Amino acid sequence: MDAGDPRAWPAGRVSRRDKRPGCKMMNRRNMLGLPLAIGAAVGLPAPARAQGVYPDRPIRLLIGFAAGGPTDIVGRRFADRLGAVLGQPVVVENRSGASGAIASVEVARARPDGYTLMLATSSSHAIYATLAVRPGFDPVADYAAVALIGVVPMVLGAHPAFAADLPEALGKIRASRGEIALATSGNGGIAHFAAELLLHQAGGLRANLVHYRGGGPAVQDAIAGHVPLVVETFATTLEHHRAGRLRILAAFAERRSAAAPDVPTAIEQGVPDMLANTYNALLAPAGTPAPVIAKLAEATAKVAAEPEFQAFLRSVSVEPTPDSTPARTAEFIRSERAKWEPIIRATGLRIE
Repeated sequence: MDAGDPRAWPAGRVSRRDKRPGCKMMNRRNMLGLPLAIGAAVGLPAPARAQGVYPDRPIRLLIGFAAGGPTDIVGRRFADRLGAVLGQPVVVENRSGASGAIASVEVARARPDGYTLMLATSSSHAIYATLAVRPGFDPVADYAAVALIGVVPMVLGAHPAFAADLPEALGKIRASRGEIALATSGNGGIAHFAAELLLHQAGGLRANLVHYRGGGPAVQDAIAGHVPLVVETFATTLEHHRAGRLRILAAFAERRSAAAPDVPTAIEQGVPDMLANTYNALLAPAGTPAPVIAKLAEATAKVAAEPEFQAFLRSVSVEPTPDSTPARTAEFIRSERAKWEPIIRATGLRIE
């Protein structure tokens, strides 16, 4: 093999100059430019132009809860419709754990290019972010808000034999002096603090709060009569209410739900300012370019305006928010955290 042949050079050796007649030196700059020249010659796109108009590849949508739960159900239907509008698949990835904090941290640290998104909830961005000493993310500063998909009111459910309405249930709680059990889906979750808010707004009542590992077991024990009362979402209680296995005594919302117009609100029944909900908000990492946020917001608005999508949300007890904007979403997340912070602080609970 000729010594002038580059294949004969030892590893790492670079020829300073090829002195053969008519041969020009090929330096690093020439070599880096070669693919561009070849691409131009054969009509291929140059690397700098390889990324087309956003989005030009699949988008990840992180869900901070297990598959099959309320947020996952909404997230998958939304991802399917959003992908259809954008012309690229939106792939749901479940990152369950720590009330949605695991997904929240991953998105906060992701490249801000619009290809990693999440559905935030009150559990992650209002409750956990306040409870945790070191949550690992800032619920406002670390994200670019896109849109609020929907709001899910919390409710008070009861075993049918316990009470016919909210005033009767509150009267029994008051008379028991803290002995009556009130179930929630977990210590430190939205259901826990909705229960705390109800007791506070009803006149500083006390109850025996029983925290389960999930809304399903809490509701099942209320149906079985092991606990008389449970605070959960509309989505996890409505089917049982319709079947007569559980009675929803009050919705913690401003107005009655279209999915259950027979259920009065707590405000109607004399508990002032009793508003508690969870929500699904589409967020991207902070620093995501404004045109990308605008594209996502526009696409989400198209999905939110679809009558079929609105009907789906209402079928799972989610109130659609078709008039959402990035600015309104950011303000909503800030206001929700501000509402829950004093309630959380008053309990003295902290997560190390």
